Amino acid sequence: MTDPSATAARRPGEPALAALGLGTPAPDPADASPHTFPGGGRWRTEVPSCEGPEALAVVLKESSRLDVPIHRISQGSGIWMLTDAEITEMVEATAERDIELCLFTGPRGTWDIGGSTRTDSRGAGLRARGQDAVAGCVEDAVRATELGVKCLLVADEGVLWTLHRARAAGIIPADTTLKVSALIGPVNPAAYAVYEQLGGDSINVPSDLTLDHLTEIRRVSAAPMDMYIEAPDDLGGYVRMYEVAELIRRGAPLYLKFGLSKAPGIYPYGSHMRDLTLSTAKERVRRGRLALDLLARHGADGDMAPLGSRLPGKLNRFEIPS
Repeated sequence: MTDPSATAARRPGEPALAALGLGTPAPDPADASPHTFPGGGRWRTEVPSCEGPEALAVVLKESSRLDVPIHRISQGSGIWMLTDAEITEMVEATAERDIELCLFTGPRGTWDIGGSTRTDSRGAGLRARGQDAVAGCVEDAVRATELGVKCLLVADEGVLWTLHRARAAGIIPADTTLKVSALIGPVNPAAYAVYEQLGGDSINVPSDLTLDHLTEIRRVSAAPMDMYIEAPDDLGGYVRMYEVAELIRRGAPLYLKFGLSKAPGIYPYGSHMRDLTLSTAKERVRRGRLALDLLARHGADGDMAPLGSRLPGKLNRFEIPS
């Protein structure tokens, strides 16, 4: 049963506004998500766009300095942009802290030769174009998991289903988690449920979804949700820090992603972007501290999932054909 304190109202400025006669109505209990992570807790944290061992070291150092708990660290440029030695270094560094490391599979359509992604409609977007692109994503997945990576970021429905089948067949480890990228995130409950059925263990929704949209999703699916509390500019640049307690109340189990707006894109990363990448990595952790401070001030910082927890619990899946 959900702890009532986890779903209680937590609103910025509420006592002061109430004293002025401007208090808002109590939230509807039916809006609250009834779901939690397995093992307890309604929210976890994620620091995204950690593009290599050097950026990872910055994130880990800053998280210790600012006391920012981290459940997951993710990378966006792709597995193919890292050497085996770099991946191994990242695996070992996160394992020492019991943090889940999530690396992006590739290729993706926006870096392909296909012209449709450069049209006004954006064509197929980030998806894998053709059999060779799917094969490249699978190659990335096999290579990364052999090196100890336990979470894979996916931006294509076909790749998601293929990797889900691959872990069922033992081609990649059964405890590998599959994270659906914000770049193809679902915007309605029916689509969210489909991504869960295809094998998504953690599903990133766009940061412009309303609180009511989150409640609608939670009425059909308990699959963990990822959401940028601050989104990069190419994903809208939305800053929803003051809503963080209500986002948890509506969207749990929820990964709070500490992104960064007003910063240039860094994908695909290389040493020519080193200074920018390291400075933005440090600032993402600071943004996390700001969000956690807000939760504490609103009395809503309890019910964090235990550090080291990473699995999604039992989810609904399409039947895999024999």
